Amino acid sequence: MSDAEIDRLAAFAALHEGPGAFLIPNPYDAGSAKLLAQMGYKALATSSAAAAFGLGRQDAAWAVDRDTMLDHAKSIVEATPLPVSADLESGFGDLPEEVARTVSEAIAIGCAGGSIEDATGVPESPLYDLDLGTARIRAARDAIDDLGVPFVLTARAETFLVRHPDALDEGIRRIRAYSAAGADCVYIPGLSRADDIRRVVDSVSVPVNVLAGFGTTPLTVAELADLGVKRISLGSHLVRHALTAFMTASREVLDKGTFSFVADTEPFATFHEAFRPDRA
Repeated sequence: MSDAEIDRLAAFAALHEGPGAFLIPNPYDAGSAKLLAQMGYKALATSSAAAAFGLGRQDAAWAVDRDTMLDHAKSIVEATPLPVSADLESGFGDLPEEVARTVSEAIAIGCAGGSIEDATGVPESPLYDLDLGTARIRAARDAIDDLGVPFVLTARAETFLVRHPDALDEGIRRIRAYSAAGADCVYIPGLSRADDIRRVVDSVSVPVNVLAGFGTTPLTVAELADLGVKRISLGSHLVRHALTAFMTASREVLDKGTFSFVADTEPFATFHEAFRPDRA
């Protein structure tokens, strides 16, 4: 790994140590990554949903295989100088050694961080047993330490997304275990209430990522920062918003035969300039 690549990893780790919260939006391809970088964001994260939807697939357990997902991540890593955290789903394997392989390969393509979730994709048993879930995080930690790089390991507890009957308490139990096993950052997707987020932040000593935009009145960046959240991500919100706009415009043409959407569309020159080869 080059000095520049190490610097990018170190810069991402440093964002977790500074004051306040930072934003980490989720581009859906190289072009959207370039646009986000030009807007002034400091780091990016891939989205398994973005990768899957771009291929016309569901965002389901391993609907996109490891190599294809890493190729997607690599295209975003190479698009900008910003650090990129990869959505590594559940590690593309049940066993700890498979998770370690996935994390090692993410490091090899230049990712500055990555998340491992504990959802199995099996409806009858949607979460890994906590002992196995913890062993998977520990294996990822060992792989990172063996390589000697400042890769930020994020552990996700999927209790809300799989509709666990005691989602908050079970999620907290899991992130505590994952933190003790070596996770640098923890994440319970689906949190929306300020009191719940405060409990999560207070339950661990490592930085907490929150997926923004949940609830009838989503908490703002300032409100999340005040709760002690360190990292604020957008998950599939951006790609779904983009696809929604695509569908709305296409429906107008098909159903009405009109083109009013063009008036609210950025001109060709905007993107021609944004993607100029010599533009940093």
